[in-house]
Amino acid sequence: MRLNAVHTLRTQHKIVTLCRVLRVNRSTYYKHFSAKASPREIENQELRREILEIYIRSKKRFGAPKIQRKLEAEYGRKISLGRVYRLKKTMNFPALGTVKPRFKAKKKEENIIYENKLKQQFNPNRPNAVWVSDITYQRVGNKWSYICVIIDLFGRKLIAWNVRTRSDSTLTEDTLAAAMRTRGYPRGILFHSDRGVQYTSGQFRKAADRFEVIQSFSAKAHPYDNAVAESFFKFLKLEELDRKSFHSEAELKLSMTAYANWYNRERPHSANSGRTPNEMEDTFVI
Repeated sequence: MRLNAVHTLRTQHKIVTLCRVLRVNRSTYYKHFSAKASPREIENQELRREILEIYIRSKKRFGAPKIQRKLEAEYGRKISLGRVYRLKKTMNFPALGTVKPRFKAKKKEENIIYENKLKQQFNPNRPNAVWVSDITYQRVGNKWSYICVIIDLFGRKLIAWNVRTRSDSTLTEDTLAAAMRTRGYPRGILFHSDRGVQYTSGQFRKAADRFEVIQSFSAKAHPYDNAVAESFFKFLKLEELDRKSFHSEAELKLSMTAYANWYNRERPHSANSGRTPNEMEDTFVI
């Protein structure tokens, strides 16, 4: 503390005077501020620069685990997670919660019409085997807009999304059609969702039949059956939507476009062993 005080006031008073008043040995002061940095400190400085680059590119979204993966993948740095935590802490980044959603298990109901064919099997062995979908809402001005997403479980890739002012079957039908166009109209998809009327209506079921989609439904009041979609919305809110105020649907769509591109291309996912959704799909060989 005294050494720092001397260093701060050195332009206003003589060093000899400051050292005498603050009872600091002059040789100690000069040794402390003129000594060369150790190899470890030089490496830490380089790591802080690389961590800052990764953090900025992620738009301040990445925590230590994802930064660690990016350091190894992009900079060839193999360092412990604890060291990343310590270095990140010295850089005073704002803390963001990264707790994954937890759901209280409830007794499932047997229902032939709303059969759960997925049964929490969230890791298919190929793309276009299982898609999951859900809807959330976002304040736009003084009204609500609704966001429907479809995610391919193989790589946790966001393959389609839509924003509308009404949460109805047209929203889900159009999002399914967009996913089909994007993925080349695959057949026999297992499509999992909750039991909302947007997915159980005659209108949506006709669309599902037209695309030869097999529907699967979460048990009533059991959101963990659709945990991947629930988790996606948690991080969408945390990393993008809750950071902004939207005054028009166009602004929300621009934000969703930017996040979707970043999410698929840049965001490591724990279910993919640290790969991004795009990287995970690139590993699949027919």
